Amino acid sequence: MKTTQLPLDGVILIELDLHGDERGFFIERFNVDRFRANGLPCEFVQDNHSRSRPGVLRGLHYQHTPAQGKLVGLTRGRVWDVVVDIRPNSPTFGQSYGTELTDMNGKLLWVPPGFAHGFCVLGDTPADMLYKVDAAYNPQGEAGILWNDPALGIEWPISEPIVSARDQTMPTFAEHRAAQTTTSGRTG
Repeated sequence: MKTTQLPLDGVILIELDLHGDERGFFIERFNVDRFRANGLPCEFVQDNHSRSRPGVLRGLHYQHTPAQGKLVGLTRGRVWDVVVDIRPNSPTFGQSYGTELTDMNGKLLWVPPGFAHGFCVLGDTPADMLYKVDAAYNPQGEAGILWNDPALGIEWPISEPIVSARDQTMPTFAEHRAAQTTTSGRTG
């Protein structure tokens, strides 16, 4: 297993060892000892699984109460995965990072609390994403930011994504910032 600290502080790319031959492959997605030895989070309280058809874009979502970190990876398909730093006191506040996750590249992404997360499905195959999260889901604590807000400058690799009505009406980053200044204690 190889870990790389990405340009946004706390976001870590995890490259797992994929063992494959003509029969298929085997990959160890989580091993508490290896994660701990690499300084990665090991305390997860919930596993989530989403399936999205080709062309779907989900995000940018986060949970502020309680703040929630996510370990994300694909078991089928390909996605362009994006994180945005929404921690007001961070030197990379408002910056984003994107990378391709696939069922065959052995990559996971640790998205710590204080980041918005989204992805779009690439190719012609549905994508199955697995999330390990470090805080339980709280519907009153979830929020999001408009996926195509020009202020964020995210270059999504699909031109006409399928986006839910909810995600089309998320607040802009400026609206998110304004809400942060009126709500103390939230770190995204």
